[in-house]
Amino acid sequence: MELHITGDPAADTLLSDDAFALLTGMLLDQQVTMESAFAGPEKIRARVGSIEPSAIASYDPQAFVEVFKERPAVHRFPGSMAGRVQALAEAVQRDWDGSATLIWTKGDPDGNEVLRRLRELPGFGEQKAKIFLALLGKQCGLQAPGWREAAGNYGQEDAFLSVADIVDPQSLAKVRASKQAAKAAAKAAKG
Repeated sequence: MELHITGDPAADTLLSDDAFALLTGMLLDQQVTMESAFAGPEKIRARVGSIEPSAIASYDPQAFVEVFKERPAVHRFPGSMAGRVQALAEAVQRDWDGSATLIWTKGDPDGNEVLRRLRELPGFGEQKAKIFLALLGKQCGLQAPGWREAAGNYGQEDAFLSVADIVDPQSLAKVRASKQAAKAAAKAAKG
């Protein structure tokens, strides 16, 4: 698997090689651009020296906030997002033996079970869990039966609705266009 989300080769390599980095990028993907969110794990790794859940979970919380504030910032909301990343790391360390991959592989789960497990993670609501499930299925080789159905619209072939569909600059542009259209439709519906 070779992801192309951030436009930064080092960040994309980390996302491709490290399941917890990818999970962290998904967690950070709110109120910032997708590229910025998914570049966050590489910034954390470079500044902390590790992206391992055990290292992140045990990092001093106030010092971790400072890691997020360092320029360029990991996220525009450093305090709350640093806390969420640490909570995610703690959950992966405690519940999944420090291996994010076990969330979608342990016990050979089907798509609905993977979705349930993702929703249980700190910071992962229904939408984020479905998008991440689609990302796993579309780009990371997830073979769980029923993953497309469990991911809803995000699991559709050629949907161009989320990060799950970004493989190059052209697909990024299509995802951006669909997000802008959805925002415009939502705004119009409000009247």
